[in-house]
Amino acid sequence: MKVYNSMTRSKEELVPLKPGKVGIYACGPTVYDYFHIGNARMFITFDLLRRYLEHRGYDVTYIQNFTDVDDKMIARAQAEGIEVSELAHRFIDAYFEDAKALGIQPATVHPRATEHIQKIIDLISQLEKKGIAYPMDGDMYYDTTAFPNYGRLSGQNLDDLDAGARVDVDEGKRHPADFALWKAEKPGEPAWDSPWGRGRPGWHIECSAMSMTYLGETFDIHCGGQDLMFPHHENEIAQSEGATGHPFVRYWMHNGQPQDVQILGQLLYRARHPQGIRRRGHPHVHAVGALQKPAQLQPGHDGAGPCQPDPAVHRARPYGFPVGARA
Repeated sequence: MKVYNSMTRSKEELVPLKPGKVGIYACGPTVYDYFHIGNARMFITFDLLRRYLEHRGYDVTYIQNFTDVDDKMIARAQAEGIEVSELAHRFIDAYFEDAKALGIQPATVHPRATEHIQKIIDLISQLEKKGIAYPMDGDMYYDTTAFPNYGRLSGQNLDDLDAGARVDVDEGKRHPADFALWKAEKPGEPAWDSPWGRGRPGWHIECSAMSMTYLGETFDIHCGGQDLMFPHHENEIAQSEGATGHPFVRYWMHNGQPQDVQILGQLLYRARHPQGIRRRGHPHVHAVGALQKPAQLQPGHDGAGPCQPDPAVHRARPYGFPVGARA
């Protein structure tokens, strides 16, 4: 079996680290809202990868996280006058409801960032001891210039990265591409004790800590949407390999998005999340439609009507895709 490895930009024979076993980490949602159809395409794509590997006889450990604390979650919780944990609980429940309707299996483990704070702190401490992380006004930042291979996954050149290239602008950083590992406490925000003062983790460090907790310092497949390649996955590689000194991931896999941005925008407007999709046709038909390459949005199809069944729906059945009965 061959897979396309985003790191090498080539198809490669899949050779798991441990014979007969495959470890997969899939970036999950930030639970400040319902997931939309762009998110759903990623969840469906790699759920089918897992099913196919299991069909081939592999013992698959599939980890998909929930980011349950971040800036968007804090802003929405404050707007609604509730705790961030209450908001997270609401949309994690909604995730499982919508994922079930689309035929997406639960992961082996769905770790939450807030349940792994000590693991995150330990990882940042490793980076600090190696001189790769530095403090700034109560925050902790990763020094991208200390990692020679930074940018290899996405093809970015660190020398060419400047403020505005999807990096946070802050004059105190050593390099514009440096990113936050730990954020100092602000009034009204969730915070935990740490060696650098009370605060909360940055986004990128969460996935490194959670993936290595369940899959080890090196594992087989890391997957996600193409939009996560930079800076998120690039930063995961830098902080994970910077801390351990070992290769982080053997195969990087990314799914694309629908090519017609205008049609995608109409779909997102009319079906903000899978509840809207379920009102316009069999959810499993929509799910398999999300696997087409490129996304099979026919000219003139604005997303208002139901998708039509496709032979691909039935081709997915042998791999455990739940075709046949309405969810």
